[in-house]
Amino acid sequence: MRKIEKRSVFCLILAALLGIGLAFFCFRFVADGDDWASYPYNRHLYNNQGVLKGGTIIDSRGVVLSTLSEDGERVYNEDGTIRRATLHAVGDPAGNIGAGALTAFADKLSGYNLLTGAYSPLGTGNSVYLTIDSELNRVAYEALGGQNGTVGVYNYKTGEILCMVSAPTFDPDDPPNIAADDPAWDGVYVNRLLSANSIPGSIFKVVTLNAAIENIPDLFQRKWNCTGSVEIGGDTVTCPYAHGEQDIESALANSCNGVFGQLAVELGSAAMKKYADAAGLTESLRVDGIQTASGHFDFDVSENQLAWAGVGQGQDTMCPISMLQYMGAIANGGKAAVPRLIEKSTTDYGLPTGIYRTKNSAQLIDEKTAGTIADLMHNNVIETYGQDRFPGMDICAKSGTAEVGADKTPNAWFTGFLRDEDTPYAFIVLVENGGGGARVAGTVASAVLQAAVGR
Repeated sequence: MRKIEKRSVFCLILAALLGIGLAFFCFRFVADGDDWASYPYNRHLYNNQGVLKGGTIIDSRGVVLSTLSEDGERVYNEDGTIRRATLHAVGDPAGNIGAGALTAFADKLSGYNLLTGAYSPLGTGNSVYLTIDSELNRVAYEALGGQNGTVGVYNYKTGEILCMVSAPTFDPDDPPNIAADDPAWDGVYVNRLLSANSIPGSIFKVVTLNAAIENIPDLFQRKWNCTGSVEIGGDTVTCPYAHGEQDIESALANSCNGVFGQLAVELGSAAMKKYADAAGLTESLRVDGIQTASGHFDFDVSENQLAWAGVGQGQDTMCPISMLQYMGAIANGGKAAVPRLIEKSTTDYGLPTGIYRTKNSAQLIDEKTAGTIADLMHNNVIETYGQDRFPGMDICAKSGTAEVGADKTPNAWFTGFLRDEDTPYAFIVLVENGGGGARVAGTVASAVLQAAVGR
């Protein structure tokens, strides 16, 4: 009798475990079935070359960026410049660009649903409408002029990424043979806006300024005399030239390394880490499921190294999309919409297949501090960059020239935002080995912003 009871208990335990396992499987099937179906080895959805058989990618204006031809081949927009300018948003035929829509949104393009699986009545899959404007991408691509880097523009109210260009790039209709050690194609499959880290240079001074405003009570009463260099922690922090006597407004407009290096040391490593983290620069974002790169900042260093970290050099690296969101937060009173790439997705018959809505970030910066920094960044444009380069725009900006090696030309940065309810755009430009930030990256930003405002 006791043996029967023990066996009964054992059977009940097995049945309970089976039930739990079945429930877990059902949950995962509902939650992740689309990912399972879109796995690259599913020959129902992919051809022998690993190219997705179904799905159409369309930009925010209704321009088809990639679809299937009548014979079932993957084709791209007929304009070669558009193909190159949108490559990293759309993806390449072989799926090497992991952040491209063909790979990142394969589950949405495949036409999969719980009722019919991956079967599509018309055999064409779903349509995914991206937030990007292909014409704006064209302008950005042409403005880069063959230089490597990235350009990003997004609406900090809605989160829509309007422009996302990464270079080097190529024509997906005629992919080149790329040798692994060819420097001309270095990082060609990497979406530099979402998936790459770079030394930020002086655009990081905005974060140091944020910390200084909230922790140094007499900041706006102080004066500094820049002679072109200052000794901090037993070594020298240099500026390109002597700026003379400055207050904090002039120091930001002049991008004075000496002033911001001293501020970083005065604030200390804990405060610098706190504000870099709060700005969202050390975290990875999720852009419609695409996991972006997370930044790295090392402030637990010597005083001289901390000074250089405070001006965006040293061990600092960050992902451009994180700084883009931070710019949006400064513009928007401390919070910004999280960047997104999908406007909507529909079936063969035009029925919606998902809900895509605006999500807001955490509080990245205090609202009052954000307003103060915005005014100081606007002064940068008036005093240093030239308002005439941005006609009709209430623009706030910060340039950066990031040293990337003694034998290399510095990277050029330009980032900021427009204070305009009709065009609430934040932007970031990186030109690798481009030289001066305001001169080189600022020129790219001017062309792109004029096109964006005139959309």
